Amino acid sequence: MSTPAEGRKEGSLEAPIRHPVEWQSPSFYDQESLFAEMERVFDICHGCRRCVSLCHSFPTLFDLVDESESMEVDGVDKADFWQVVDHCYLCDLCYMTKCPYVPPHEWNLDFPHLMLRAKAVKYREGNAKPRDKMISSTDAVGKLAGIPVVADMVNSANRNPAFRKMLDKSMGIHPDAALPEYHSNTGRKRVEHFAASATEPVAAGRTRGKVALYATCYGNYNEPHLAEDLYKVFDHNGIVLTLAEKEQCCGMPKLELGDLEAVREAKEANIPVLARMIDEGWDIVAPVPSCVLMYKQELPLMFPDDPEVAKVREHIFDPFEYLMLRHRDGLLKTDFKSSLGKIAYHVACHLRVQNIGMKTRELLELIPETKIDPIERCSGHDGTYAVKSEYHEISMKICQPVISRVQKAEADHYSSDCPMAGHQIENGIEGDKPPEHPLTLLRMAYGL
Repeated sequence: MSTPAEGRKEGSLEAPIRHPVEWQSPSFYDQESLFAEMERVFDICHGCRRCVSLCHSFPTLFDLVDESESMEVDGVDKADFWQVVDHCYLCDLCYMTKCPYVPPHEWNLDFPHLMLRAKAVKYREGNAKPRDKMISSTDAVGKLAGIPVVADMVNSANRNPAFRKMLDKSMGIHPDAALPEYHSNTGRKRVEHFAASATEPVAAGRTRGKVALYATCYGNYNEPHLAEDLYKVFDHNGIVLTLAEKEQCCGMPKLELGDLEAVREAKEANIPVLARMIDEGWDIVAPVPSCVLMYKQELPLMFPDDPEVAKVREHIFDPFEYLMLRHRDGLLKTDFKSSLGKIAYHVACHLRVQNIGMKTRELLELIPETKIDPIERCSGHDGTYAVKSEYHEISMKICQPVISRVQKAEADHYSSDCPMAGHQIENGIEGDKPPEHPLTLLRMAYGL
C-alpha cells in the first residue's frame, strides 16, 4: 500500500469539491463493486488514521484491521465491513475537516458518500430493521404522537422506566436514551396565531427581508418553541415572515437509512413548494441545521441537474447565517435588554460542514457582557443513532468530551444549534439543567 505522503500532490491543497451521488445508476447498487471500493478506501484510511477520534466507524475499522492475520485491510472479512457502515451517521466531518485525500486529490476519497452507497445497497437488499424504518418516518410518528390525548400518553410512557425497559426488549430503543417530547400545539400552529408583520421588507445582499419558515418535523412536533423564538427574533429585526405553504420531512432521516427513493419522494413534495415561494420573493429559513444541510448539499448532490433544487440551495439559510448577513448592512438590531453571561456553546456537526463560519457565536457575542465558549466536537446523537440499544452507550462515549467541556465551563447556559444534540448533552451532565437553543437565548437577550 502507498503511504499517505506518497499519494500527495499539489491538488490536495486545493479547496475540496464534492462529486454528485450517482444513486440512479445500476452500478451504484452492485455489491461486488461496492466492496472493491470499500477495500480501496479503507486501505487509505488505515494508512492515515487521522479520523480516529471523530466517530465509531474509524475505531471499528482500525480494530478489524489490527486484529486480522495480515494486519491489513485484505485480512478483514468483507462481511465485517458492514460494522463500519452501521456506525457512520453521515456527519461529513471526516470529509470537511480531516481527510487530505478528498477530490480533487487523485485518490478521490469521499468516505461519507461511500457509506451512503453502502447503506443504500443494504436497504435495497431488504436488510433495514423495522425499528429503523419506523423511527426515520418522522412525519408519520409526529402526526400520530402529536394528537392531543396521544401526545400526553406518549410523553408519559417515555418517562416511565418500566415502559422503557419493554421498549428496549421489543424494539431496541435504549432505556436511557433521551427521547423527544411530542406536542399537539405544533410549531406551525403557534406561528399561525402571530399577527402578520406590517413592515415593508428591506433587501440586503443575498437576503430579501422576506422569510418563509420551514418549521421542520422536529421543530414542528418536538420543539415547537423554536418556531416561536425564530418568529419573535426575526420580527423584531424587521423581517417579514410567513410559513412555508406546506412541508414534510426534508428526508435526512431516510438518507441516513439508505432509503433514497423516500428521499426522492420528500424532494418531490417539498422542492416545488419552496421554489415557488422563492419565485414570489421569499427566502427560506429552517431552525434545524440538518434540514438546512439537506437542501444546501445533499439534495443538490443527488439531483445536480434539477434547477429548482439549485434554486432552493441558493435561498435557504441557517437563522443565524441570515441574521449576520443582515448585520453586514446594519440591519440587525442590537438593542439587547440583558446579558447572557457565559454560554457553553456546542457547534453542531451539520452546521460546521455548511462552511458558513460560526455565525451563532458571532451574533451572541454582540450581546453585552456575554462570553461564548465554543465546543467543536460531535455529540454522537445523529437523530436516531443515540436512541438505538446497540449504539446508545457508544454515542454517549462520543459525547463525553462535549459533556466534560460543558461541566468544566460552569456556564450560565449551555446550548447547541441542534436541539437533539442539546438533549444528548443534557443526558450526560449532572443535575437537571436543560439546554437552551441559541434562538431561545437570543430572544431572552432581546427581552421578547
